[in-house]
Amino acid sequence: MAEITFGTDGWRALIAEGYTFDNVRKVALAFARYYRRHPLVANGVVVGGDARFGSQDFAAAAAQVIASQGIKVWLAENVVSIPMVSLGIIRRKAAAGVMITASHNPPQWNGFKIKAQFGGSALMKDIVKIEKMVQDIVAKNTAVKLRPMDDLKKEKLVVPIDLHTLFLTDIRKKIDLDLITKSKMKIAYDVMYGASYGVMGKLLPSVRTLHDEHNPGFKGIAPEPLAKNLTEFIELVRKEKFDIGLVTDGDVDRFACIDEHGNFVSTQLLIPILLKYLYKDLGKKGAVVKTVSVSDLVTRMCEKYGLKLYERPVGFKYVTELMLEERVLIGGEESGGVGTSLHIPERDGIFNNLLLCEALAKKKMTLGQAVEEIFAEFGRVYYDRIDYRTTEKNKKAILAACEKGIDTLGGLAVRSVETIDGFKFRVDGGWLLIRASGTEPILRFYAEADSERKMTALLKAAVNIGM
Repeated sequence: MAEITFGTDGWRALIAEGYTFDNVRKVALAFARYYRRHPLVANGVVVGGDARFGSQDFAAAAAQVIASQGIKVWLAENVVSIPMVSLGIIRRKAAAGVMITASHNPPQWNGFKIKAQFGGSALMKDIVKIEKMVQDIVAKNTAVKLRPMDDLKKEKLVVPIDLHTLFLTDIRKKIDLDLITKSKMKIAYDVMYGASYGVMGKLLPSVRTLHDEHNPGFKGIAPEPLAKNLTEFIELVRKEKFDIGLVTDGDVDRFACIDEHGNFVSTQLLIPILLKYLYKDLGKKGAVVKTVSVSDLVTRMCEKYGLKLYERPVGFKYVTELMLEERVLIGGEESGGVGTSLHIPERDGIFNNLLLCEALAKKKMTLGQAVEEIFAEFGRVYYDRIDYRTTEKNKKAILAACEKGIDTLGGLAVRSVETIDGFKFRVDGGWLLIRASGTEPILRFYAEADSERKMTALLKAAVNIGM
């Protein structure tokens, strides 16, 4: 049996291989045992599943296990996103939550994410303990006792909850949807067959949607907001001359955009735009948190604005930790996850997309113009990432070479090395980050530089390390 281990954001595995009902029940049992002594356990826990194959059935299986342990479960009535579950936890003052999802992974995968009482991902200190409990359950082949679901429902230990209405009401209070509508901004939205299908139409009926239906196979394309996965959507934005294209991933906690020219815009540029809007236009205050792979544009902005900046390992839970300790204006990661002081301490792709539209409507700018405004003030940068699938032997050779030390990359002298997460090599005018994925069997190479040529050279050099 495949080992059950937790990565940067929960447990993920291939459906019918490692991800089985038996294993989901074991993880759910560990979850129940860990949270049954939580101070808020009397308020129950929230459980939901996304649009992936079997997610609703896996969510019901997890709910049955947890409720059989005497813990009340608020079970989502239908397909839901991570932000919906997170908001449900907060509104019900629940002890924790479970989200059945593999986020942006290919359709053959599913997963089990644990959310804490504050709505964000459970902290590492909790995850480590739960993972140990799972391993003990597996090692001892502990029987998972189940009570009939009908009995659990009759006793109100499993109670349905409408998270869609809760979420829509919350968004309408926080985002100026009337301003966006009156701006006449022509908006398109690629749902990527994710858990947000049917949602945007209830918030902004004029938005043109693509892949806005339930398709557990995602037509074979991983629901990750990367340019390579958005060719159809980019063509739509260009051909029909939309002002902006919005994108969210499979469980709707990540986002990206397409500008009016059809250019892909990642959170490397969207975080700076939102940071400027929050601080300069809305007058909001607070610290800024970025993971190690986020653009240096954020660093330059914090230096100019006099904002405290924290840099953390990859994984939004590290951002969440600081959001719980002090007021954080904005926190983000390169892969599309962003949280702000205006919302919950968790990523929300729909909220962030709409906040961006609000900013553009208020400033009467296009997304392309907003990007150029950032470049004009803080310097132009070029960024790209390679997800490098290789053999375990080559993977170890690359990491060993990084550990030993590297003097030059792409003909550029390495000036310093940072090891917050992986190996971040700084050169004049840029950097290269090499790290092993915490959720997939790959190495990730990230590069940013003040010229496209330099950025490309850094990525090419990364692939040849250790050879």
